[in-house]
Amino acid sequence: MASPTYQPRVNTSSDGWRNPPLSAGVSGGDGRRLSHQPRPEEEQNGPSGPKPRPGYGLRGPRRSPHVLTAESLAALTLPVGDDGVIIGIDPQNQPAVLSLLRPTPLEVVLVGSMWMAQVLALRTVATGARVAVETARPPAWGQMAQSAGGGQQCVSVHDVRQIAPQGPSVSSPVLVVRDMGARPPRNQLAPSPWQSVLTVLPFLGPRSPQMLSRADLVGLQRLSPEEAEVVTRIMRLPEQVGAVLPTLSDNAMLWCRRDGGHQFVMTQPTEAETNLLGGPRRMD
Repeated sequence: MASPTYQPRVNTSSDGWRNPPLSAGVSGGDGRRLSHQPRPEEEQNGPSGPKPRPGYGLRGPRRSPHVLTAESLAALTLPVGDDGVIIGIDPQNQPAVLSLLRPTPLEVVLVGSMWMAQVLALRTVATGARVAVETARPPAWGQMAQSAGGGQQCVSVHDVRQIAPQGPSVSSPVLVVRDMGARPPRNQLAPSPWQSVLTVLPFLGPRSPQMLSRADLVGLQRLSPEEAEVVTRIMRLPEQVGAVLPTLSDNAMLWCRRDGGHQFVMTQPTEAETNLLGGPRRMD
């Protein structure tokens, strides 16, 4: 018995795509106009713009490309400053930027007031980061935490030794602020990629020299002459720079590194920061 032969129910074009059924207004060989072909009067009176391509939309403009010579590339410049938190202005009246959140661990020590630490925390939140505060005085941080982030919980406040892992990442960096007096306990959250630790010291205590020598960055508000001598020696500062530390105003700071690099910065609070935190001060 001969095998039955099956005829295809639809025809296919040469490129393999099926033709639509006749009910859709498309035909091939009966002389009727295809639905996507313009009428003669449309060809004469239609707009003189780019013709549509079925399934691909309109053609883009066909113009000569903009070409630069190799010699002209050197003239193209894009001014880009440092990234980070704007902490004030330098002696040249230029913005001073502190890179607090990095892909490498960063440990910072601030010898100064809670006011300065809260300004840094607010400005860090403004960059899109989270702030976790471990403190012995939660009520003093509560109002700032509620006001930061425009209703979103960007700042969390924890009692001493009650802070949990924060899960930092490149898309969600974290600044851990430790505010526990001049003798803070051992840190439970060590610096890690995208998680920096800022320890606030109201003044230098017995363990402060060890903490300063271990820190990657140190911020100093006004110090006593005795404290200035200790910091000058540990941070390898020039003597003339150390002599200025006891004379700093309430909103002036010295930021320095262990290699002797240093920069004076004047922190100017915004109106919103002043309404929330009050004016600059050295002691709380």
